[in-house]
Amino acid sequence: MDSAHAHRRLDTAAHRRLDVDNPLRFDVVTLFPDFFTSPLAASLTGRALKRQIASVHLTNPRDFTTDKHHKVDDIPYGGGVGMVMKPEPIFAAIESLPQLPRREVVLLTPQGQTMDQPLFKELATQYDQLVLICGHYEGVDERVLNVVTREVSLGDFVLTGGEIPALALINGVIRLRPGTVGKADSLKYESFETDLLDYPQYTRPTQFRDWAVPEVLRSGDHGAIAQWRHQQQIERTQSRRPDLFERWQARAKTGPSQHRPSPHSAPQSLPHPSSHSPLDP
Repeated sequence: MDSAHAHRRLDTAAHRRLDVDNPLRFDVVTLFPDFFTSPLAASLTGRALKRQIASVHLTNPRDFTTDKHHKVDDIPYGGGVGMVMKPEPIFAAIESLPQLPRREVVLLTPQGQTMDQPLFKELATQYDQLVLICGHYEGVDERVLNVVTREVSLGDFVLTGGEIPALALINGVIRLRPGTVGKADSLKYESFETDLLDYPQYTRPTQFRDWAVPEVLRSGDHGAIAQWRHQQQIERTQSRRPDLFERWQARAKTGPSQHRPSPHSAPQSLPHPSSHSPLDP
């Protein structure tokens, strides 16, 4: 789709500006570019890429090898099991990319900092370009770290390569870019935004088997709903993530008011069950 045609599909000048002003560029250095095709075309991420809120470019280091076998790995010095990704193809792949003013070169590795919401916010707002290096085998040659500016991990476990962590990072960052999520306010009430997990969510039917939607959520009292949700967040976080709960308690001591959602900002509730709706059973 050409840019002009894409613009015609949008409704407002503000949306048109989102398509062309400072889109975030991702460059993924991966041995398996086809791995990204379907996930990047789906859901909010796919729509954001079509609207040019961000762009993703895939580069295969195998294309930058110089031997007839297109070798990207070799045995480790000092012995040991497995293979190590060679530095030359990775450097050549990165050096072939355009370089935007605010660029971060990220190596996806179990040794990096763990992905979290503050990291996604930083990457979504402070950079024009994110270069993601997907490791494989036993990792990459240590000399690759000379071009890396940040190491990032999906968690304390080992996967076959960096492609899944790269997809997680792309998804988490793009959804924070303006224009990706329809209602920007919805991002303020998610898990981890205030060090508290999200509150329980319900939809129709009001009664399912032996379980009913809590009465407070059907009351139409937005103040009571906000209070109930906040209390549920506290109880759920204390039970399921005591580490987050301790962090929330520490921060709440210095500014507790910022951790409680305003009743006036509560998401719109479903109609009271007494009102007729085509969604009612």
